[in-house]
Amino acid sequence: MTQVDDLSRSLTVFDQNTSLIVVVKLSEASWLVAGLVPGVARLPLKKLAPDPDALLRLLKRWKAEAVKTGQTIGRIALAYEAGRTGFGWRDGCRLAASRCTSPTRQASPCRASTAGRRPT
Repeated sequence: MTQVDDLSRSLTVFDQNTSLIVVVKLSEASWLVAGLVPGVARLPLKKLAPDPDALLRLLKRWKAEAVKTGQTIGRIALAYEAGRTGFGWRDGCRLAASRCTSPTRQASPCRASTAGRRPT
């Protein structure tokens, strides 16, 4: 029986052709954002000031670029790596998530569960 908050299993199939994949390297001084945008041949890379609103604008711009090429974006998958300080990413993430609207089920982008994971 699958638990409701079991984050080790996906409830939907991953489709790379309809998913915007984003990786963010966080630091206090800047955020380095890389993405795989369906329908766009280049691999976008952008250095941003540490601002959740700027990150959200960039994601919307990349999504619009994919839509312009005829792709449909149904999911944005975002992974991040934070430095040693952490510097309040949770607060910025909650702020950005509160501004996102989607007709599909949204998982909390700030909540992580270690249940069921193997120790490293």
